[in-house]
Amino acid sequence: METEVANLKTLVDAVRYFSDLDRAHVFFANSRWPDGPVCPRCGSKEVSYSPRYRRYQCKHGHDARQFTVKTGSVMEDSPLGLDKWAVAFWLEVNAKNSISSYEVHRAIGITQKTAWFMLHRVRFAIKQKSLEKLGRNGGIVEADESYIGGRAVNMHKEKRAKLTGTGGFDKTVVMGLLERHSGKRHSTVRTEVLEKQPKQADIRTVIHKHVEPGAHLMTDEHPAYKPLYTDYEHQFVDHANKYAEGIVHTNGLENFWALFKRCIKGTHVSIEPAHLEAYLDSEAFRFNNRKVKDADRFRLATSGYHGKRLTYKALIGALGAAPGSDDKGAGSVGPPN
Repeated sequence: METEVANLKTLVDAVRYFSDLDRAHVFFANSRWPDGPVCPRCGSKEVSYSPRYRRYQCKHGHDARQFTVKTGSVMEDSPLGLDKWAVAFWLEVNAKNSISSYEVHRAIGITQKTAWFMLHRVRFAIKQKSLEKLGRNGGIVEADESYIGGRAVNMHKEKRAKLTGTGGFDKTVVMGLLERHSGKRHSTVRTEVLEKQPKQADIRTVIHKHVEPGAHLMTDEHPAYKPLYTDYEHQFVDHANKYAEGIVHTNGLENFWALFKRCIKGTHVSIEPAHLEAYLDSEAFRFNNRKVKDADRFRLATSGYHGKRLTYKALIGALGAAPGSDDKGAGSVGPPN
């Protein structure tokens, strides 16, 4: 099974392979329980299986004894077949600039509202957080912030007249950290969403949270980075004069920001600030696994589908708006249209 999936090369191969629901079930079951099925309620391995319904039943006496591969996962309570879920995972993790809910809605024959919820659950499954700090053993880490939001030129005249200061006014600030690697290892990026108009101390807090003290830290000339020389081997480049001076640059992170902004402008067009973190996590997953084959990236993504739950109510709770709004509109981040 693992060898067969590893040999899938194209989307067409994946669609054909997972169109067999029994085969799709075996794949997701093996991904979740490599040593055999386990009851998600009591942890027992004493379970029986009904091939007709593709359903398991725990032999111990407790509530909710029956379960499936979807139970206790991002797919729980979804009426969609595993064949559609497999394709959704493949599309999101292998499309360089992500994929919109409208495209998925047309591609696999579901409503746009369902596709929107489905893709957010896929993004939740591939969300990767690590407690291990970057820059260990004297590694080089780049730090840079980016401002995500609509361009002033696209705003109404009345709103544009209220803008002051630099282009970051009223935009969401995202902090990015990238650890450079050499040889076969590729650079690793992490992101964290900050509040609008964050304090300089907030930026330094993120760096201290994610970067090992003593690491080589490369930044631009932003004043927030100046005090970091006491904890890190800090060097910076003045972007007003040059973008690189030897190894001192943030070009790796600039590349990531360019990819992410193409994802917003070219695919999703407008996303809610409340969902910005999900889109960043998805882009970071693709970036961090950009040198592996599509099938390997797909297997890595599906390996994290269980043990996580995202309900529709929780997803829209912070918005008070109709789903699907982050795939249309005129701004990069803003209210639904």
